[in-house]
Amino acid sequence: MTGNNQTLILEFLLLGLPIPSEYHVLFYALFLSMYLTTVLGNLLIIILVQLASHLHTPMYLFLSNLSFSDLCFSSVTIPKLLQNMQSQVPSISYADCLTQLYFFLVFGDMESFLLVVMAYDRYVAICFPLHYTSIMSTKFCASLVLLLWMMTISHALLHTLLTARLSFCEKNVILHFFCDLPALLKLSCSDTYVNELMIFILGGIISIIPFLLIVISYVKIFFSILKASSTQAIHKVFSTCGSHLTVVSLFYGTIIVLYLCPSTNNSTMKETAMALMYTLVTPMLNPFIYSLRNRDMKMALIRVICSKKIFLSW
Repeated sequence: MTGNNQTLILEFLLLGLPIPSEYHVLFYALFLSMYLTTVLGNLLIIILVQLASHLHTPMYLFLSNLSFSDLCFSSVTIPKLLQNMQSQVPSISYADCLTQLYFFLVFGDMESFLLVVMAYDRYVAICFPLHYTSIMSTKFCASLVLLLWMMTISHALLHTLLTARLSFCEKNVILHFFCDLPALLKLSCSDTYVNELMIFILGGIISIIPFLLIVISYVKIFFSILKASSTQAIHKVFSTCGSHLTVVSLFYGTIIVLYLCPSTNNSTMKETAMALMYTLVTPMLNPFIYSLRNRDMKMALIRVICSKKIFLSW
């Protein structure tokens, strides 16, 4: 086939995890257990928010969307990783590769935006408690979530279409465990200047700016708490915000290094390890950091369990 918008490659080989054979079963079990924990933890949050009427608030609306995004984000890459670990030829078709790339960008971008919105929600709740209801109204929050989904879908579609116009001539070995955008650009025999420019420009908007907004929100929260609260309240807020910032740093730090810093500084193994951090570890930790340590979520879980026991006994 010929033409700039066509490809000679029908499938790619995903070789991003060169695990020694003696550790193959161990790593497979580890990744599978982590993925199942991610699925169950995030599903639990989504179900609890839907069932518990007292959780129908802006904060838990964002939490349920984050859980849905985390669940889908991991499901875009990890099941294929597990399948390829059991296969002699870890391959993915060209169409499936572009599809994976699209949904990876959609849910990755959505998580980035939701982390910002959740930080802002906590900022308003702690620094402006009397105006929280008027600022974070149900209509405003629902419209904001809808806008975020539209932005992520548009951004992912742009990158996917720009990638689809590239030609892939001979090389089809992707040194990664999924169809990541920079890895695909390295294999292309077309001019990738426009693609790389869009990654740099839009990557800054989607990663660096949100990260800075989150840091600013938590800094303002810290100073607000220091001025007006007791030692116990200060300790509680610092503990909670510290946990949040740890997850945020893991997510944004790896993305910024991988996508906005020169790739020549990173080895293939280092890039793969960092990608596992934000595709598997962070989505697994989010339910515990943001939700399951929360008192309201614990009470909702107890109520659901008790109601089920009463129903079964009846």
